[in-house]
Amino acid sequence: MRTHQAAMLLAAATLFTLTGCTSDPEADAGPTPVATAPTAPATPAGPGAADTPGIPPEPTGDKRVIYLATLGGIDPDIVDGKDDQAISRGRDQCAAMKDEKDPAKRIAQVEQRFTGPDHPGGFGPTKSALILATVQANICPTY
Repeated sequence: MRTHQAAMLLAAATLFTLTGCTSDPEADAGPTPVATAPTAPATPAGPGAADTPGIPPEPTGDKRVIYLATLGGIDPDIVDGKDDQAISRGRDQCAAMKDEKDPAKRIAQVEQRFTGPDHPGGFGPTKSALILATVQANICPTY
């Protein structure tokens, strides 16, 4: 259990370090407008996309770019050129973990959900913890 907690802490610290580092001075101002975006009326990405309870909206703009880049930084095979699939899996993970508070079980969910051609059994607990931190920070920070 301590290993999973340590992995989560490491994942969160790494995520915040990665998303905080940039050479673009205006990139720091970008997240502020994104935080106010959910209060505006959203247009669904597809039939019923915004109306599905428990599933947060797709990240857009800088949030989308940061999410996909962070996943690619963990392991390029996570996204593997399938941006929409990586976003869909992240949104599904948010819905699955809304009622699941146990960090070890959340990591196990990620390991089952995020797979790839060379990783049919997932990316392992360490990378899964990093993926979980990325999903939580960029798609469903309140979960």
